[in-house]
Amino acid sequence: MKNILITGFEPFGGEALNPSWELAHGLAGEVIADAKVVAVQLPCVFGAALTQLDEALLRVRPVLVLAVGQAGGRCDLSLERVAINVDDARIPDNAGAQPVDEPVVADGPAAYFSTLPIKAMVAALRAGGFPASVSQTAGTFVCNHVFYGLQHRLWGQGVPSGFMHIPYLPQQAAHHPGAPSLPLETLLAATRLALHTALTQQEIRMGAGQLD
Repeated sequence: MKNILITGFEPFGGEALNPSWELAHGLAGEVIADAKVVAVQLPCVFGAALTQLDEALLRVRPVLVLAVGQAGGRCDLSLERVAINVDDARIPDNAGAQPVDEPVVADGPAAYFSTLPIKAMVAALRAGGFPASVSQTAGTFVCNHVFYGLQHRLWGQGVPSGFMHIPYLPQQAAHHPGAPSLPLETLLAATRLALHTALTQQEIRMGAGQLD
């Protein structure tokens, strides 16, 4: 059977959990569009996250990869458009590293675009009643680090790949007054739809005013 690789992160920044891993773990073993979901947890650590990603890519040999990360303060499922070749951390990672203005890949290109049909995915999510948007920045912390590393490793291999940010879970938002959140059940249902769309539909052309 074909495999989908979905990655999530361990908790960071003092949080007790990370919704990206709760989501990935919750989908593990499911079959979507004739492909089995394999979930892998990545450390929130520069460098080490890409080492584990490399191992997962070799072991799983996926036909599609979706990396997922927490974005506290966002209110929807954000399909990222572009990964940039910069590590610039506002807080230390879980190993205490805090790189400033360093490349993810030395001598790598300035940026990579997602190779997922992100606009088709957003359109399908919205049609299904889920909050979703195309995002133009994945930041410069470990999420972008993994997104860039993923696109660099799979460039030209014909394996669609990209990154999605998700909001806090309600139990996290209780500790962040005013922060938006989405229940895990909603995130699971939305991501099933997003993955099915990515595997079965072509990209569409819609303007920024319609999707951003």
